[in-house]
Amino acid sequence: MKLKQVEKISKALSDINRLKILQSMQANDGKLECTSIVSFLNLAQPSISHHIKKLVEADLIEPHKEGRYHFYSLNTEVWESYMETLKKL
Repeated sequence: MKLKQVEKISKALSDINRLKILQSMQANDGKLECTSIVSFLNLAQPSISHHIKKLVEADLIEPHKEGRYHFYSLNTEVWESYMETLKKL
């Protein structure tokens, strides 16, 4: 993994709400529906969209649409590569 991507992921992880989203994904087999994020973060929808966008841009999560529902899943390949790169620094 290139250091520029490590930097982007590290910046995405620098917010407590984004960490809570990832933590909740881990507890739910790596997948969350958008409305469940709204319920446990207790933030306005625009704020949640901003946090989701940052995680998607960092490739940490991937969006999926099933019917009218939006789901997000953890990108385990990127996460594991990120962790391995950090170990080598």
